[in-house]
Amino acid sequence: MNSRAEKISLLSEMIEFAIVDDKLHDKEYDFLYLLSKELEIEKPAFIDLFRKRDSFLPIKDEFQRIVHFYKLALLMYCDNILHSKENLFIHEKGIKMGLNPKAMDRVLDLMQCAPNHIVAPEKVICAFQEQHN
Repeated sequence: MNSRAEKISLLSEMIEFAIVDDKLHDKEYDFLYLLSKELEIEKPAFIDLFRKRDSFLPIKDEFQRIVHFYKLALLMYCDNILHSKENLFIHEKGIKMGLNPKAMDRVLDLMQCAPNHIVAPEKVICAFQEQHN
């Protein structure tokens, strides 16, 4: 992900996901803010994304789509409240990104069972690679 527009697009989608259950928990906000700093998005632009949504730019690279899915999943679990709207949203976004539904379910199952809901990146990649065979 190189361009500022792509970074803003991904962050905007993550904010949309964070408030899909009509609540923004402190841990979700903190996670999003850390991500915005990692993406080099200044705080005023980050705050502005809560007021308006930018259109989503499709991610061309499959690896980047998997990374984005995993970030959405981390956001979903960071408040320790799994809402049905979040589960529906993440599956819809994953399918729109062209990800394999069985691989998405596998990653979410691994995260559900993992301490702190964190799974090693290589296990996430492996779950998606298994579905290519």
